[in-house]
Amino acid sequence: MAVASKKIPAPDEVRIRTALLSVSDKTGIVELARALHEKGVRLVSTGGTHKALSDAGLPVSDVSELTGFPEVMDGRVKTLHPGVHGGLLAIRDDAEHVAAMDKHGITAIDLAVINLYPFEEVRAKGGDYPTTVENIDIGGPAMIRASAKNHAYVTIVTDPADYAPLLEEIAGGTTHYAFRQKMAAKAYARTAAYDAAISNWFADVLDTPMPRHRVIGGVLKEEMRYGENPHQKAGFYVTGENRPGVATATLLQGKQLSYNNINDTDAAFELVAEFLPEKAPACAIIKHANPCGVATAPSLAEAYRRALACDSTSAFGGIIALNQELDVPTADEIVKLFTEVIIAPSVSDEAKAIIARKPNLRLLATGGLPDTRVPGLSAKTVAGGLLVQTRDNGMVEDLKLKVVTKRAPTAQELEDMKFAFKVAKHVKSNAIVYAKDGQTAGIGAGQMSRVDSARIAAIKAEEAARALGLAEPLTRGSAVASEAFLPFADGLLSAIAAGATAVIQPGGSMRDEEVIAAANEHNVAMVFTGMRHFRH
Repeated sequence: MAVASKKIPAPDEVRIRTALLSVSDKTGIVELARALHEKGVRLVSTGGTHKALSDAGLPVSDVSELTGFPEVMDGRVKTLHPGVHGGLLAIRDDAEHVAAMDKHGITAIDLAVINLYPFEEVRAKGGDYPTTVENIDIGGPAMIRASAKNHAYVTIVTDPADYAPLLEEIAGGTTHYAFRQKMAAKAYARTAAYDAAISNWFADVLDTPMPRHRVIGGVLKEEMRYGENPHQKAGFYVTGENRPGVATATLLQGKQLSYNNINDTDAAFELVAEFLPEKAPACAIIKHANPCGVATAPSLAEAYRRALACDSTSAFGGIIALNQELDVPTADEIVKLFTEVIIAPSVSDEAKAIIARKPNLRLLATGGLPDTRVPGLSAKTVAGGLLVQTRDNGMVEDLKLKVVTKRAPTAQELEDMKFAFKVAKHVKSNAIVYAKDGQTAGIGAGQMSRVDSARIAAIKAEEAARALGLAEPLTRGSAVASEAFLPFADGLLSAIAAGATAVIQPGGSMRDEEVIAAANEHNVAMVFTGMRHFRH
C-alpha cells in the first residue's frame, strides 16, 4: 500500500550544521572535511574515515556518540541505528518528527558524504568468495538511500568528483533544493549500479545466466557529442568488467571517440583477439562494425597490407585493430591512408611519433588482448524490454569438424577454413567470407539472401584484384565460410563460381544432402562445425 504524503513543502535552502562522513574511497575526504570544519560544520564519522580525519588533526565525533552504541561485529554494525537513520530521515518541519528527535536525543544530519565498499573492484580483481561477500556494503547503501529520500532536507554526496561542486554550493553555508535533488538522483543511480553488480556476481557464481531479475549497471565514462546520428543523445557507460578493450583502453592521442567509433573499435578489437599474438601478427580493418579485411602474416606491417588488400576502398576512414604492439613499419604504412582509429595492446614510442603526424587519428592502447573464451554477457534494447545473452565465445579450434564430402580438405584448405570461420563469426549475418593463405579474399555481409552475400564477396574480390593488378581474384583456390547453414545449393554454387575449393559451415539444413551432393559434383571439400555464429 502506498504511503500518504505529509505535503510539507521542501525549503529551497538548508543550512549545513552536521555532516556525516563515511567513505571507503578516501580521495579528497580530508580536504573536504577541513573545508567543512572551517565553515563551522560539526563532523561525525565512522571507522577508517574517523581515523583519517583524526590523524589529520580535525575535530571529529565518532558515530557512536550519535547512537550511544559501539561498533560491533568487526564493523558490520555501526550505522544501522535510529540515532543515524532518524537524523537522516526526519522531516524537519513536521512536529511529530521533531518531537521524536527531542524525545530520543536524535541529532539532525544535514549532509551525508558516503561511498561504498569497493565491491566492483574486488570482483574485477578476482577476489575469492568470502572476500567478495565481505565487500558487500550494507550500512552505506542504507544511509545513501535514506539521505536521498529525504533530499528535501539532507544533502547526499556519493562521488569524490562532487566534493568541489559541494564546496562551491555551500559557500554561504547552505545548499539549494535543486542541488540536493541532483545529488539524490546520482545517489540512487549509484546504489542501483552497486546492487546490479552484486546480483550479477551471484548469477555468475551460481551459474544462473538468466536470473529472474537482471539489472545491468554502469558508470558514465563520457557524454558523447551525439549518438549514431547528430539528433540522438548518447553516453558511454562502463560496467567495470576487467576485459581489455575500448572501455578500458588509454587514448594516447586524437579527439574524443564518437558513438560509432566506439562501436566499431570494439568490433575490430574483439575480432583481432581471435588470433593469438604468439602464433602470428594479425590485423583487422573494420567499417560500420563489419570487417573489410583481416589477415595474418610474418610481420605486423605485412598483416596490415594483406588486410588492406581485401578491400582498400572500404578501408578508407575505417578502424584498424592489431594483436601485437604497433611498431614503426606498421605505423609508416597506416598513416598513408585516412584512418579513424587504431587500437593495439601497446604502441612503441617510435610508432607514437609517427602517428602523431596525424593529430586527429585516435590511437588506443589496451594493455592486452581480451580472452575470447571467457564467458560474459551482451545486451541490446528492444521496445519494452532488454535482450540478454551470453557472449559468443565459441572457438573453431574447440570444435570437432566433420568432413561430409568425398574429398577431405588439404592441410592448407583446413587452415583457410578455420581462418574464414573465425572472421565470419564477426560479420553481420548473412555472412560469407572467402580466405586464402591467412588472408580474407572477399567478405559479404548483412544481406537478406546468403546467395547475395556470396556474390557481393566475389565482386569485392574481383575489384580488389583489379586494383592490385592481379591476374585473378584471391577467391580462386580459396576456402569459404558461412556463419550459418547453407539452406540451398545455390549459395554453394555461387562460391564455387567465385573459385572456392573448400567450404566450412555449421550444417543442419533440411537440404544438407542436396548441398553435399553439389559439393561432391564439383570436387569441393566441405566440413560441418555444428556451431552457428549469427550476428545481427
